Amino acid sequence: MGETRRKLTTIFCADVQDYTRLMGADEEETLAALKCCREAMGRLIESHGGRVINTWGDGLIADFPSVVEAVRAAVDTQNELAGFNARRPSDGRMLFRIGINLGDVIVEGDDIYGDGVNIAARLQASAAAGGIVISSTVYDQVRNKVAVGFEFLGPLMVKNVDEGVPSYAVRIGNARDQAPTAERSGHARPQPVAEIAGARAVSGRRRLFGVLGVIAAVLIAINLLSWQGVFWARFPVLALAVVAALAWNRDQTRFNRKITSLAIVALGIVGINLFTWTGQFWAVWPILGIAAVMGVRWSMRR
Repeated sequence: MGETRRKLTTIFCADVQDYTRLMGADEEETLAALKCCREAMGRLIESHGGRVINTWGDGLIADFPSVVEAVRAAVDTQNELAGFNARRPSDGRMLFRIGINLGDVIVEGDDIYGDGVNIAARLQASAAAGGIVISSTVYDQVRNKVAVGFEFLGPLMVKNVDEGVPSYAVRIGNARDQAPTAERSGHARPQPVAEIAGARAVSGRRRLFGVLGVIAAVLIAINLLSWQGVFWARFPVLALAVVAALAWNRDQTRFNRKITSLAIVALGIVGINLFTWTGQFWAVWPILGIAAVMGVRWSMRR
C-alpha cells in the first residue's frame, strides 16, 4: 500500500470559462492560448511558493503552504491574464475562474484528495470569469494582509458537506462586475464587507521608506557634525538600506522572494566588506555559500 497521510494546506483550483465553446470555434488557437496561460500561471504559482499538483483539460490544481501567498498568486494571475486577454478579440478571450480553500486533505504521492479539494473546486465553479472566490477559512487569514477588497457571498452549498461554506469574492481594482454565479442558500442574504484599499499597502511602504530615509539622513548629519575623521554612519545606513530592500521584496512579484532575499543579504555582506576594506575580499566565502543555497533552491523548484 502506498503511504497515505493528511495535511493542512491551501488549495488553488482554476479552470477556463466557456472552454467548450472556445474549442469548438478554433481548437488550435485555443490550445495555444491555454498553454500560454498555463505557463504564466505556473510561473506565478511557483514565484509565490506554490506547487502545481495536476492539470486536466482546461483545469489546474495547486497547493500552497501559505494562505496569503496563494491569494497573492491568484490576484497576480488574474491581473497578468487580463493583459493577455486585452490583446484578444472579445469572443476569443480565455478567462479563468479561481477558487481557493484552506482545508485538511489526504495526500497520496503527489496528489491530494478530500473535502478540502472539493470545496476549492466548488468555489472555482462559483467564481465569475476572470474572478476569484475564497472560503471563509482563507478570508480569516488574509483579510488584513492582502491589498484587495472582499464581498461576502453567503453560504455555498457543497456536496457531502452538511452546512454551507461561507464564501467571499475577491475584488481586484475596480472589478465590480465580477458577479458570482453559484447557487446560494436562501437563508443567507449577502452583505458587504469593508474593503481593504490597495493604496493602504502602497502608502505603508512609502511611509516606511520615508522614515528610513530620514533616519539615514539624521545619522549622516550627526556623523558630519561630530566629525572625528571616521565615517561611522556608513554601517547603520547600510543596515537601513538592507531593511528597505527586504521590505520591497516582501510585496514584489517579479522575482522569487526567497532567492531575492538571499541576494539582498549577499549585497549587504559585500557592502560590509567594502566599508571595512583591508585589502582582502573575504566576502567571497559567505557569498559562495549563499550562491550554493540559491542554486539548490533553484534546482529543486517545481
